[in-house]
Amino acid sequence: MRRPQWIFAVVLSWYACLAAGPQWVLADVKLRGEAEAALAKVVAFYDGQLSINGGYLWRYAADLSEREGETRATETMAWVQPPGTPAVGMAWLQAYRRCQRPVLLAAAKRTASALVQGQLQSGGWTYSIDFDPKQRQRYAYRVDNAPAKPMGRDRGANDRNVTTLDDDTTQAAVRFLMEMDLELEFKDQAIHEAVEYALQHLIAAQYPNGAWPQRFDRPPDAAKFPVLQARYPESWSRAFPREPYYNYYTFNDNAQARTIELFFLAHEIYNRPEYLQAAARGADFILLSQMPEPQPAWAQQYNARMEPAWARKFEPPAITSSESQSILRTLILAYRHTSDRKYLEPIPRAVAYLKKSLLPDGRLARFYELKTNRPLYFVRDTYELTYNDSNLPTHYSFKVESRLDAIEAAYQEALNTPAEKLKPRTVRPSPTKERPSRSLEQQVRQLIGSLDDRGAWLESNDRRTLQAKRVIETRTLIRNLDTLSRYLGTRDN
Repeated sequence: MRRPQWIFAVVLSWYACLAAGPQWVLADVKLRGEAEAALAKVVAFYDGQLSINGGYLWRYAADLSEREGETRATETMAWVQPPGTPAVGMAWLQAYRRCQRPVLLAAAKRTASALVQGQLQSGGWTYSIDFDPKQRQRYAYRVDNAPAKPMGRDRGANDRNVTTLDDDTTQAAVRFLMEMDLELEFKDQAIHEAVEYALQHLIAAQYPNGAWPQRFDRPPDAAKFPVLQARYPESWSRAFPREPYYNYYTFNDNAQARTIELFFLAHEIYNRPEYLQAAARGADFILLSQMPEPQPAWAQQYNARMEPAWARKFEPPAITSSESQSILRTLILAYRHTSDRKYLEPIPRAVAYLKKSLLPDGRLARFYELKTNRPLYFVRDTYELTYNDSNLPTHYSFKVESRLDAIEAAYQEALNTPAEKLKPRTVRPSPTKERPSRSLEQQVRQLIGSLDDRGAWLESNDRRTLQAKRVIETRTLIRNLDTLSRYLGTRDN
């Protein structure tokens, strides 16, 4: 009998794979070698040449003649605010965890050391670090034992000893140092001491109601900050008052949310009850600061009377949709860590209110007027408050995307999750037994091919904050390290 045709097809296919096998394996070995060489070049350039003592800025001219963080910087400066030093340090560390190359851990340790050198006596970090010995005298760096000069009464007169929680600055630094401390099994004394010092000072800076200020240089005077429920002010000025706001209870730029998350992570790593208690007190402030009807959401910042207040000239006393959505996520996180359903209670009415506030295009206004709920905007150049959205400043998002459906789904998932499965665990990268996908291999080829001879990734200067036509971006380093390490962390045969 003749064999069925499908048997011959299978045999022919098997022979084809066998014949192509060695070439396919050789191609894989070749790419592995190129990726290893590229990684070595990248570390040698970024860690060995671009960084200052392991610290990083945001952006550099291709020839390194110009450099900047959020503002222009000198050759002796590093930036703390992401995507600066701690963000790059975390990228080195996560890449090491994926593919276990010692050179990556060494780079991460240098970056951690840079942050230790920039920690202030107040406990945290300001936006940048200066390694120039003369310039360092202007700051109260903890390791230098320089005399600390207090801020003015507005908690913002100078930055010599001012810890900032704005823009995830101090939180990012502590997060990375905690992860390094864990990776090094708590054996690096300088890193471990810096973490403990930061966390204890953050706890000391927490207000009696559980909030944190945007910036601080000392613990608050508790008598000046009574524990109150949020309320609407009897009246508020439509004109920007130019009053200091650094000691306000601050949700703006997710300052409170990031700090709560930080303490939940600290409790996970160190298993110390005071860290869980600090996070829970921070979440309790969220409950206190939810506004009453008819707008049961949150403001960007509150004064000591627990009334929404002005911050910058484009941040009025108002209900804010962007921070409110992040706050709802933080409440779900608090519930997952504590199993206390009080953190879920505010969510349904806040979501319902925000859904009623959606704009016709499905987005949310950044600001809603207190009580009336009319969307608030600003006039470009003059920064007058208006209800008209036709001439907005371009540097700030006065309309934001709705994330309410995803938040509602996360709420339902938490609500229906058995208590024993609630507590989240941080998933840290590790090598995998899987082979790399063809898509990942193609990405690796592209990023290897785009490296210059030094080991730098260059790109067009679209921002034009530097004069250079071509620049080096730390964001790109972070993204490409992730790709390269995911590839090198896969099975190689």
